Amino acid sequence: MNDSSPYTPPKIWTWNMESGGRFANINRPIAGPTHDKDLPVGRHPLQLYSLATPNGVKVTVMLEELLALGHSGAEYDAWLIRINNGDQFGSGFVAANPNSKIPALVDHSGPTPIRVFESGAILLHLAEKFGAFLPTDSQARAECLSWLFWQMGSAPYLGGGFGHFYAYAPTRIEYAIDRFAMEVKRQLDVLDRRLAESPYLAGNDYTIADMAVWPWYGALAKGLVYEAGEFLQVQEYTHVQRWTDLIAQRPAVKRGRMVNRVSGEPSSQLHERHDASDFETKTEDKLAASG
Repeated sequence: MNDSSPYTPPKIWTWNMESGGRFANINRPIAGPTHDKDLPVGRHPLQLYSLATPNGVKVTVMLEELLALGHSGAEYDAWLIRINNGDQFGSGFVAANPNSKIPALVDHSGPTPIRVFESGAILLHLAEKFGAFLPTDSQARAECLSWLFWQMGSAPYLGGGFGHFYAYAPTRIEYAIDRFAMEVKRQLDVLDRRLAESPYLAGNDYTIADMAVWPWYGALAKGLVYEAGEFLQVQEYTHVQRWTDLIAQRPAVKRGRMVNRVSGEPSSQLHERHDASDFETKTEDKLAASG
């Protein structure tokens, strides 16, 4: 559907609560809490408050990868934040992340709790804390951080741009969809060209750059977001496809994708994670259901 009606912006913008599309109930032009609600705190040093969106998956994958390397200090509690219910506007969550977006991490391992928000900042905090998945060589480190920040700057074009206008907007606007589709395909081409040069984004080693980019562009490459795989002809990006499959096979990635997930097959969902044994219980439930 094309919106061919002319639009002249008013002199002063005013909020139209009915124009937000699918997520109108959680979008607003002001910050701050809407209600009082403390965040729960579990027994581990790291407390994660999140949902298994691409940004949330970045962090749970990182934590599971750290645990797989033997970093016991990376044990964590993952609490579910249901953004469609407005949990991110509770006073406790806003204190952890004044931007009211998931994920938010509170690190209780020191004398004073440290809040970390923005998924890229959380990945960097954890990588530096545990000395893992961030190269120490200056050139490789610069490459890793460049791709990490590339993702942070690019994702709004994929999510809030293409995804919103293609899948969620109340009216499909040809110009908006074409504009953002062009940019997303350019981004896929950027990735494909880089991954033709090296197995991972920063070079030969798997890093936080891959953990940041994979939940967004890997899912897109497999047609798992916005049902736009055919529209964007994602199969053309063969190096992205190879990289996506390689990362998807990692056991820690499989576990990380489950945490705070509330959609898909019930066996793939682990709403909250408080111990490694939670995954074993989930597997037992799956076997019992199929038996």
